[in-house]
Amino acid sequence: MTLDDYQQAALRTINPALDDRDRLLDASAGLAEEAAEVLGLVRKRTFQQRTIDPAKLTEELGDVLWCLAVTASSLGLSLSDVAEANQAKLAKRHPDGFTRGPESWSRAAKE
Repeated sequence: MTLDDYQQAALRTINPALDDRDRLLDASAGLAEEAAEVLGLVRKRTFQQRTIDPAKLTEELGDVLWCLAVTASSLGLSLSDVAEANQAKLAKRHPDGFTRGPESWSRAAKE
């Protein structure tokens, strides 16, 4: 499945009662909410030595992806365009891959 295939499938499950403005707000707020749920699982793993159920993590990351897909669509963007633009930004920022050191931090801060 491609990102755009997923995005089209996700759009079939949006709430039809929402207008464009409310759909954007619902999806973008959901993105923050679902990302916080992922963070909660990672926090429990890191600081409380709990195991993360892979199925639960997959479910929450899927919810993040759904919200991202609907947010992007509401703004006229495809997930593949978002991914390509991000990849180009990362390649420019880290042309040789990520390096640890103050020189890479200062370069990234300027971009």
